[in-house]
Amino acid sequence: MSGVQVYYSALMQGLHLTADCHQCQCDPRWLEDADLLGQACLDAVRRAGLQPVNQVFHVFPPTPRGPGGVTAAILLAESHLCVHTWPELAAVTLDVYVCNFGADHDAQAQALSDALIALLQPADLRRAVMRRG
Repeated sequence: MSGVQVYYSALMQGLHLTADCHQCQCDPRWLEDADLLGQACLDAVRRAGLQPVNQVFHVFPPTPRGPGGVTAAILLAESHLCVHTWPELAAVTLDVYVCNFGADHDAQAQALSDALIALLQPADLRRAVMRRG
């Protein structure tokens, strides 16, 4: 590996946390109301010490199986948070990615992920941790 590749790899270090939440025991509104979920995500981002810079909260149309899901995507100064819900399955996927350029944001990413998992109350939880860069 050349010196340039090592330099870029060192700059790109980050942490990507994912969670697949099944059988969520939370109030169904958290899975159906994009504004409610989005505001909870923004609050959790701030409490974790991360910096939101933009956001999109989207509601999908109802299906024959029930209410449509929602997506809450928050662009962070450190990278992003994305939450997707399937109310008919009581399921959620959660992604938290932070870049660690200039500072280590691992603890904040973990706090954010933990806070949202606590909100969703999944009976079945599958988490993954990936080092990026």
